[in-house]
Amino acid sequence: MTQVPAALPDGPNEEIDLQIADPELDFERAKNMAKAKSRELRGETMLLSWHNAQTGEYYPTFDCGDSERPAWIVYAESRGANLTIRVNGGIYTFMFLKLSG
Repeated sequence: MTQVPAALPDGPNEEIDLQIADPELDFERAKNMAKAKSRELRGETMLLSWHNAQTGEYYPTFDCGDSERPAWIVYAESRGANLTIRVNGGIYTFMFLKLSG
């Protein structure tokens, strides 16, 4: 089990565009590939939020603050998200917290 650091490292949010050439790509496969890419790049990571632009679904599904920004983004950023992986131009977006590396 990895412990989340008390003080999150300062630094910019790293953004990765992951292109997956698969006409049968679905959300679960995209999520698994984004998780694998995050571990490949940064070691231990934690998925904080996600968005499926095809269906409009996102996680977490509750309101987070008074912002006009999407709740799933506000939620992840407020918890230290520092790695965003967009699959195929943002069809699927996953926000992670890098725990190591």
